[in-house]
Amino acid sequence: MKKIFITGSSDGIGLYVAKMLIKQGHEVIFHAKDITRAKHIYKEMGKVKVIVGDLSDFEEVKSLAKEVNNLGNLDTIIHNAGLFHTSNESIFKVNVLAPYMLTVLINRPQRLIYIGSNMHPQGKINISNLSLEIGVDYSTSKLYILMLSLFFARKWKDVYVNVVDPGWVRTKMSNYNAPDSLEDGSATQVWLATNSDAKMSGKYFYHLQETLYSSKANDIKAQEELIKLCEKSTGVIF
Repeated sequence: MKKIFITGSSDGIGLYVAKMLIKQGHEVIFHAKDITRAKHIYKEMGKVKVIVGDLSDFEEVKSLAKEVNNLGNLDTIIHNAGLFHTSNESIFKVNVLAPYMLTVLINRPQRLIYIGSNMHPQGKINISNLSLEIGVDYSTSKLYILMLSLFFARKWKDVYVNVVDPGWVRTKMSNYNAPDSLEDGSATQVWLATNSDAKMSGKYFYHLQETLYSSKANDIKAQEELIKLCEKSTGVIF
């Protein structure tokens, strides 16, 4: 049995992944943005562990990390939470800075999984002009989370660090008009989180297959600059 923490697991892909993992016999720690969403998890899942915290609020992110650490060591963290149709500032905080903070602050697990997007090649690396107030668009946020994952994969040889593109999945983020099912968009996370054969790092996956990603993300100097920017923006030092 694995102990797995999933951010943004009150609905959509995050909730579906959690259900699949519990069905397999694993322990899942849920995350909800607020009490209302936490109540939805309890209604769906019954008696489970839910941690509440707004990922756009750095103090709440820090408190969330402490609460997770108090539950003991994890096997896997799935950084599933993300924003799409909102301000660039909020996208930067939730899609990039919160995963960075949680990665650094939570005791290191065996496996780290980040959610990417096939929109990441459209993202632009412009770290010197980046700030909290300016923020980033969705495509750039997914390019940056890929760069962070590659950085952590280089630095932590004892952790399996990978990115999953779940595809365009029928959730509220896509207004339920997408071609991929929740099952399609969740299978890779479930496999990477638990399977004894899924022991690789620094990879990018789509529907259970390793696939290519934009070579822009391999820029080590840019990765290091992004880490410094995350440190400056959050006060959390790698």
